[in-house]
Amino acid sequence: MTDTTTLIILGASGDLTERLLLPGLASLLKSDRGVDVQLIGTGRSERSPEEWDDVVTTAFNGDAGSDLAKKTLASSRYIQGDPTTVEHLKALFEASEGTPVMYFALPPAISTKVIQSLAEIDLPDGLRLALEKPFGSDEESARELNAELLKIVPEERIHRTDHFLGRATVLNMIGLRFANRLFEPVWNSENIEKVEIFYDEVLGLEGRAQYYDKAGALIDMIQSHLLQVLAVIAMDAPSSIDSVELRSEIARVLRATWVKDADPVASSRRAQYAAGTIDGKDVPAYADEDGVDVERQTETLAEVEFEVKTRRWAGVPFILRSGKGMTKIRKEVLITFKPVPALPEGLKGSSTPDTLRIEISPETMELGVTTNGSGNPFDLEKSTMSVTLGKPELTPYGEVLSGIFHDDPTLSIRGDVAERCWAIVAPVIDAWKADRVPLDTYAAGSTGPKDWPA
Repeated sequence: MTDTTTLIILGASGDLTERLLLPGLASLLKSDRGVDVQLIGTGRSERSPEEWDDVVTTAFNGDAGSDLAKKTLASSRYIQGDPTTVEHLKALFEASEGTPVMYFALPPAISTKVIQSLAEIDLPDGLRLALEKPFGSDEESARELNAELLKIVPEERIHRTDHFLGRATVLNMIGLRFANRLFEPVWNSENIEKVEIFYDEVLGLEGRAQYYDKAGALIDMIQSHLLQVLAVIAMDAPSSIDSVELRSEIARVLRATWVKDADPVASSRRAQYAAGTIDGKDVPAYADEDGVDVERQTETLAEVEFEVKTRRWAGVPFILRSGKGMTKIRKEVLITFKPVPALPEGLKGSSTPDTLRIEISPETMELGVTTNGSGNPFDLEKSTMSVTLGKPELTPYGEVLSGIFHDDPTLSIRGDVAERCWAIVAPVIDAWKADRVPLDTYAAGSTGPKDWPA
């Protein structure tokens, strides 16, 4: 692509833009996949040209050496205004060059108002829309939002972004599974005991109460990101890695995914961190953080067990967990294999099963296998083989933006999948709202509630 694309960031004064979107754009501009981008930031907050230039330059963090990056920095501007109004949206399009991409770094309720205003104006040819998660607030609102979007642009120009699908590790899972004879034949319920997907952070609330206190760990991570990782782990081989085949296989898996035994009470757990210490720093209880409404009983740690009702995965539990304020960072997929049916007489088996551990961050892979012991060769033990996966060229948001700019929705969420993810977790949400699952507590800096299994 050599034509100019204008990236319009709605909500550009927010944390997402400075911390993730702009550094992602910088990584794309300096790569061989870079595009000619004019950058327009907009928001209700006032920012002088100098303040906006400082934000962009700081976010680029030295990645402004390429000609494309220099051009983007030189043309970048901030236009203050209310993005829900028709007049402001028209002004943004008038200031754009080439084909515009409108990125919604906004809460779902405000995004809906913007979309309704877009329906009232003549839109530029080729307009693409990119929306952050959560997409809607439940299945019905996601369906309504999809209907509103399709009134103004076709599905192929709607990018429901999930930067997890842009992570190199998640993309590497596809190659690992389908290009290795070692794994593909055993990737099923006959050989796999369970699949666990973890996303534990040591960070606490970090000033995100306005969003997080209304979402919690279940919606923030499991409903969106981790269900997508589950789908990549569980899907059958697509005939090609493109936006049609790959997303169809992901959709097929998620249509077969349910809360285990249709019992959200037995299959889910939730907890909230109390005061504690992380890396020597005192952390207040979540309930005492600024902006938190204690009546919401928002969980900071969620764990849900799912099942994928297909022939390949019948009976295999998929356990998804995400927590804040934990003792250590743990971002990984852990595959636990079943033991062999029987050992020859005289061999003493290892006490731990064979495992495949795929770390989402940093990008590493460990295969734990049973081998002869270093002492008595008839005493079996666990040996670990590890590899560091290739460092990605782009950041996850760089991958997301590359797909948007190149009209490739492969790494975006299809409309029906966005609705389905809400339907999958709806029984858990209902059970928690009805207080049928207790809200446990754990000290910040711990591994979780003491009575939860490790």
